[in-house]
Amino acid sequence: MIVIGHTWIESPEFCRVYSKEDIEKSSPDQVVLLEPLVDSHTLAQHCQQNQIPYAVVVNSLDEAIYANALGAGYMICDEDMALMIQPVAENYLFDTKVLVLIQSEKEIAKIARGGIDGVIFAGAIC
Repeated sequence: MIVIGHTWIESPEFCRVYSKEDIEKSSPDQVVLLEPLVDSHTLAQHCQQNQIPYAVVVNSLDEAIYANALGAGYMICDEDMALMIQPVAENYLFDTKVLVLIQSEKEIAKIARGGIDGVIFAGAIC
C-alpha cells in the first residue's frame, strides 16, 4: 500500500497547479496536482507530453479512465469512488495508482481492507 504524507515515510510532496506557468515553477521533486480532470485536461496533456509526473483529482469512473489514458501517476478521490475505480483499475492494469485523501492515520487500515492502492494525507498537498 502506498502511504503519502505520513511523518514516518518519505514521500513526494504534491503541489496544486492551475496553469502551465505553475507547472514550470514547481520543483522537480514535487508531483504536480491537477484538480479536477474535467477542468484541467489540457494541463494533463501538457504533463503527459513533457513527462512531468502528475496526479489528478477524479470524481467519476470516466475521469479515472481518462486519467490513466493521459498518463497520470496518481488519481485522488474519496473512498466510495476509490472502491468503484479500484476493481476497474486492476482489471485493465492501470498504471495510474488510486489514492484516497485522508485526514487521520485511523483511516489507513479501513482503506487497506478495501484493497485501494494507497492513501494521501491532506498535509502532503501544498
